[in-house]
Amino acid sequence: MASTDERVMLDTRDVDRQLGKVLGGGQLKEPATVTDVRRWVQGMQYPNPLHYDEDYAARSSFGRIVAPQSFAVCCDTGHGATPAIVGAIPGTHMIFGGDEWWFFGPRIFPGDHLRQERRFVDYKIADTKFAGPTMFSRGDTVHRNQRGEMVAKQRSTAVRYLAEEARRRGFFEQEAPVPDWTEERLAQIDEQRWSWIRSRKGAEERDWHTVAVGDRLLTRPIGPHTVQSFATEWRSFTFTVWGSSRHEGPDHIEEAGWLDEMSRNLEAAQEDPALADGLYRGPSRGHVDDEHARLIGLPRAYGYGASMGAWVLDYVGQWAGDDGYLRHSKVQYRFPPFEGDVSMLDGEVVDKREEPAFGAHLVTVQVTMTNQDGSVMAKGPVEVQLPA
Repeated sequence: MASTDERVMLDTRDVDRQLGKVLGGGQLKEPATVTDVRRWVQGMQYPNPLHYDEDYAARSSFGRIVAPQSFAVCCDTGHGATPAIVGAIPGTHMIFGGDEWWFFGPRIFPGDHLRQERRFVDYKIADTKFAGPTMFSRGDTVHRNQRGEMVAKQRSTAVRYLAEEARRRGFFEQEAPVPDWTEERLAQIDEQRWSWIRSRKGAEERDWHTVAVGDRLLTRPIGPHTVQSFATEWRSFTFTVWGSSRHEGPDHIEEAGWLDEMSRNLEAAQEDPALADGLYRGPSRGHVDDEHARLIGLPRAYGYGASMGAWVLDYVGQWAGDDGYLRHSKVQYRFPPFEGDVSMLDGEVVDKREEPAFGAHLVTVQVTMTNQDGSVMAKGPVEVQLPA
């Protein structure tokens, strides 16, 4: 048993039994298609023609459409969070706490078929204003393509908490008021968005020698977020398509201790897949449904941690240009994007160096994501390899 509060306790006994274990999970049945890639960048609101326009991509150094590096999480089932949600803790829910990514060289193209290897790493308990005693648990997902090449490794942090305690405290109800937008402010955000889109380096390589510490990236605004945009994000994940994946090994996710209202009905889903699809029935329904959001201690519909991670990777990827390559990122998520909010991404070059081990020229961009009130939603460094 673990507690930082005299009244509220988390029962971690089932979690403790599974520390370090290799896990089963879902695997996509078919290789990624070009439509999967196009749907992904559409859902992530990332209008880079390298990932959807075959004529532009044919003129690039790749010679064809290539997936953004953020697409690795789309080749998984469950956003990479599943190996961090291990062991039953009754009455709990979870939100994303952060992701760390390592990329090893191979890019993902339509026709590639990635498989995942998963392991539960560790956890810690801390007291939070949001829910009192809260578990921060970590799990690893290794992505390999059909040739056995390691494409990427994701270390995901899940924030597991007692939903009843989060409801009682009402933290986000106070900290995340519904924004009141004016036409003038929305026009400013739209202008910022267009400036960011048109800043894309594309085939004009960003040269490592011309980048300096202190350089700032243009702001990328995303939103205002809506139920429609959250649903579009969810549907851009291939695993949400009926029949697209198969399960291998024990299903630890179903035994996590979800509230009844947030659980899937796997038996009934054999006749109606919507009953286990996550959005209509299951742990993700609070993202688009205010009633179920409030049930788990959030004030209204809210966004996905996996999307926040993708926004960061795409943001730095666009700045780096078509031939830039992300090597490593470590981003903490602190505040969800709620319906009506705008997420603002800003970046600054904080380091540049030559890396003899890779024979590479690297730049570190510190990315900060805030909402319209200045609350920090996510923050962390992204290391990117640039042509020299």
